[in-house]
Amino acid sequence: MAVRQAKTERVQMRVDPEAKRMLERAAALENTTVSAFVVHNALKAADRLIQDRERLTVSERDWNLFFDALVDPPEPNAALRRAFAAHDRLVAKTAGR
Repeated sequence: MAVRQAKTERVQMRVDPEAKRMLERAAALENTTVSAFVVHNALKAADRLIQDRERLTVSERDWNLFFDALVDPPEPNAALRRAFAAHDRLVAKTAGR
């Protein structure tokens, strides 16, 4: 059985009468309170949004390209060598060398 935490936080909101009636109707259909209905569905929506924004999904082809580049990276080109050199100069300058 899941351990329940004490409810110590409050979220308040105002809705128009039509929205309230709809929430009450939906909660009644689920045989729960409006608060429980709103919290449950808001948490589901929040979880879905967080997963969508924080997870990167790539095709098998892209995954294989990425993996191959990690396992056997290409030699740095001229632009990358210049960027490394610029970085080294910047780090040395900020370190007071």
